[in-house]
Amino acid sequence: MRKEFDRAYLTANGTVAVLTMNHPDVLNAASARMVRGMIAALDEIEKKENGFRALILTGEGRAFCSGANLAEPAEGSGGAAAMLEGIFHPLLRRLRDLPMPLVTAVNGSAAGLGMSLALMGDLVMAARSAYFLQAFARIGLVPDGGSTWLLPRRIGLARAKELSMLAEKLPAQRAWEWGLINRVCDDQSLADEALALAARLASGPTVALGLIRKLYRESPENSFEQQLALEAAAQDSAASTEDFREGLRAFHGKRPTEFKGR
Repeated sequence: MRKEFDRAYLTANGTVAVLTMNHPDVLNAASARMVRGMIAALDEIEKKENGFRALILTGEGRAFCSGANLAEPAEGSGGAAAMLEGIFHPLLRRLRDLPMPLVTAVNGSAAGLGMSLALMGDLVMAARSAYFLQAFARIGLVPDGGSTWLLPRRIGLARAKELSMLAEKLPAQRAWEWGLINRVCDDQSLADEALALAARLASGPTVALGLIRKLYRESPENSFEQQLALEAAAQDSAASTEDFREGLRAFHGKRPTEFKGR
């Protein structure tokens, strides 16, 4: 199955959806058209009848995403803030709020906004030749796409400032050593390894995995007591699922689990 959207396409591998940014002529630079296509694809992915339980986000060709497409005229009126809030922020929020695990497979350069999209993954995998780049200062801009929130929390303030102010490429291997990403793969095996990892997540208790996403997403803003309360509420939700009941049966029966995502 392959379904085309504006500058993006969706393929299905069982219960794993693969959303591919598809404008390789400009290294998948994100335009309003591409973002609309990606959001339409996410609408399809989240339809319960399609049965998807995990998502891979990647890019077509030799790049993941080279940032915002500055060559295309901005839509509508207003300045940079209006463009960010009207076009890019809804996509970032949509990825943040996905009810299923998200794996990003960074197959090449992830620059500017593309780096933010890559870091939206619960698990971030990168090809050995890939790199990350906070390119904004090169053209007199400041980081956006949530970079100033994401980076300090992943690699600390000193390294976040270094990446943003010097605008130097961060190779995949060093990104892994810094704890920015989860895995580095040989270029030719990235797609297969990402699919295997996403399939493993999709076969798990995906309601619980979605709740885990939410807990970790909200934890940086909460006190310990607030987080304890959130965990308790999430545990109530998880404990009411068919998957939890299956987990208990499998545990007592000393057999593998067969989770259904319900």
